Amino acid sequence: MKNVRQTNINIHRDSWVEINLENIAYNMRSIRKNTPKGIKLLAVVKADAYGHGSVMIAPTLLASGADMLGVASIDEGVDLRQAKINCEILVLGAVPVWAVESAVKADLTIAIFSKEHLTACKQAYERTGQRPKVHVKLDTGMNRIGVSSDDAVEFINEVRIADYLEFGGVFTHLANAENREKTQIQIDRWNRVISQIDTNGLLLHILNTAGAMCYDVPNSNMYRAGIGIYGLYPDLPEDGESKKPIYKTDEDYNSFHSVVKKPDLKPVMSLKARIVNIHEARDGEGISYGHTFTAHGNRKIATVPLGYADGVPRGLSNKISGSLNGKDVPQVGNITMDQMMFDITGVDAELGDVITLLDEKHSIDEWAKILGTINYELTCRLKVRLPRVYTRD
Repeated sequence: MKNVRQTNINIHRDSWVEINLENIAYNMRSIRKNTPKGIKLLAVVKADAYGHGSVMIAPTLLASGADMLGVASIDEGVDLRQAKINCEILVLGAVPVWAVESAVKADLTIAIFSKEHLTACKQAYERTGQRPKVHVKLDTGMNRIGVSSDDAVEFINEVRIADYLEFGGVFTHLANAENREKTQIQIDRWNRVISQIDTNGLLLHILNTAGAMCYDVPNSNMYRAGIGIYGLYPDLPEDGESKKPIYKTDEDYNSFHSVVKKPDLKPVMSLKARIVNIHEARDGEGISYGHTFTAHGNRKIATVPLGYADGVPRGLSNKISGSLNGKDVPQVGNITMDQMMFDITGVDAELGDVITLLDEKHSIDEWAKILGTINYELTCRLKVRLPRVYTRD
């Protein structure tokens, strides 16, 4: 039996994203099962849960093994608070100093890594009487945000003695989990810092989804689960071409992958649209802008109301397919802003029938490979105008 919930946005469209909450729960439990005993799990729900809807999936994540949630900005955290999500929420990104007070009032934990952050936190405490909750962010090699590992011990010690702060953790982020040599440099920098500070009562987290699959870092007590929650694996090299820039020999590659611990995951997201028009394109006629597809023989063409404004990249034009009544049908012609076409010649179909573009058979990983990008980017794109339908099988 399938139970269905739908978000109350754009409900007058014939295209939508389906999110399987049962598979979200399965993936979270599988990640928990793959996590050493005593290690906490932070579920990353930034970018609206990678396009899956953070407010709607947060309760399922928390009920399935997540200890806390991670977001990218204060606004994302506030959205969760307004939805009555009461667990600890860590803002992983850089918080503007002028917004620290807003984070305090929303009971959000923030990442800090500068003197300016300390000043803003002190001022927020003086105005509200509430101690800002903070984790210190280290830069061990990502070169994005964070206090340098060379300056981290002094900064952390200053945070530790600040009576206006509630100090909860230290974290960093791996830049090249697929590269053992570069990752080991980051791990060494991390260990050097952690070994010199008082870690009593602190959450220590360095490993993301890819890192947790590939490494064991004793100086950590929490993992950050991201893309795996959504039934997708991180971008680790799996073929001869992708391993060449990273591994000097096949032995190095095989050695690395022999320790990779992949949790069993189930796909979560489906993308569907109903046929709004069926017509015949005659032999030699072009389809869509630029006529990048030409009919060879008379072809039956179906149009669905789904386009690049919905997050389906135009670069996929003429390169993907969907499922219609149990049969594969190729997408033809340039994907337009709001619509795209499929060649459904030979398929028994009528107006209102559903074409499924993403499911177990048609993976977003295939799209990423075509476009030369990663699955993370593509799931995040599918959120602009598409309503979310949430199911439990």
